[in-house]
Amino acid sequence: MSVLVTGATGFVASHMFEHIDRVAPTLRRFGLVRPGLANGLASLSGVTAIEADLTDAAEVRAAVAEARPECVIHLAAHSSVHASWSDPAACFATNVLGLGHLLDALREASLSPRVLVVGSADEYGAVDPQDLPLREDAAIRPRSPYAASKVAQGYLARRHARAFDTDVVCTRTFPHTGPGRGEVFAESSFARQVAEIEAGIAPAVVRAGNLDAVRDFTDVRDVVRAYWSLLEGGKPGGTYNVCSGHGVSLHELLDTLLELSGANVDRVVDPSRLRPSDVPALVGDPGKLQEATGWSPEIPLKETLRDLLEHWRERVREAAAPVC
Repeated sequence: MSVLVTGATGFVASHMFEHIDRVAPTLRRFGLVRPGLANGLASLSGVTAIEADLTDAAEVRAAVAEARPECVIHLAAHSSVHASWSDPAACFATNVLGLGHLLDALREASLSPRVLVVGSADEYGAVDPQDLPLREDAAIRPRSPYAASKVAQGYLARRHARAFDTDVVCTRTFPHTGPGRGEVFAESSFARQVAEIEAGIAPAVVRAGNLDAVRDFTDVRDVVRAYWSLLEGGKPGGTYNVCSGHGVSLHELLDTLLELSGANVDRVVDPSRLRPSDVPALVGDPGKLQEATGWSPEIPLKETLRDLLEHWRERVREAAAPVC
C-alpha cells in the first residue's frame, strides 16, 4: 500500500511521517511538495518526494499518476490567517482550487483512496461562549479569508463525496503545537523569545498580542494519531473536531513557559500582534472523534510546551554556534 501526504515539508507532516514509521513501517510513502522544495524531505528516510503546485491541475495529475495512493492525507494549505487578509486570492487558490485539482486527479486516474481533508476550527468563527464546547453541528461563521477558504474546502470535499462517492473524511482541527511549530504562531513565538532571553541575546521582555484569548490546544503528536485513526475509522463524508476539549488562555500558556524556564521577564502588549478578527474563545468537543475511533489526547500540555521550548533552545544554540 502507499500513502500520499501533501504539504510534506510542513510542521504537521514531519510528525505524520514519524507516526507512519511507527504504525505502518512497510507503507510506501510519498510526499507532495511545492516545486523546488524536494530537498526539504531529504532527512526523511523512505519518503519519495513529488514536486507539484496544487494550483496547477496538470502537475497534480502527474503527481497522482506517479504515487497512485491508497490513502491521502491532505495537509497542504495556505495556513496564515494574517497573510490571508493581504492575499485572499492566493489563500483560496491553494485551499479550495488545490483540493479540487487533487480530488479530480484521483477520480480521473480511476483511484478511490480514502482522503483525509484537514480543516480548521477557525471555520466556526464568531461563537457565543454559551455554545462552548463546539460540536460539529455548530453554526459556521468564518471571520477571515483563511477561515472562509477552509469552509469552502470542506463543502467541496463533502460535495465530491456525495456526487462521486469519493471516500473523503474531513476534520476541523483546533490549535495544535509542539516541537517544530512555526514562530508565526503565538505559543511558538513565546517559546522562541524565552529561549533567546535565556541565551542572553534578547532583553528580558516577551512581546505578545491578546493574552486573554482562550484556545483548545492539542499536542501535534496526538493530532497525527487522530488523523491516522480517522483514516481507519472515520465515516465517509463525515466531519470531525480534532481537539482536547479543554480551553487555556494564552496568558496561562505563557505562564507555563516561564515556569518551565525560570526566567524573570516582563510582558509587553505589541499592537502589531493584535488581530481585529480574533475570536475570544474557541474550544471544541472531541466526542464524535472519540466515539468513531477511540482516540483521546495523551500528552499533557505542560509536556508539549516543555518540548517546544527545548526545540527553540536547540535552534538558538545552533544559530549562536561559531561557523568552523
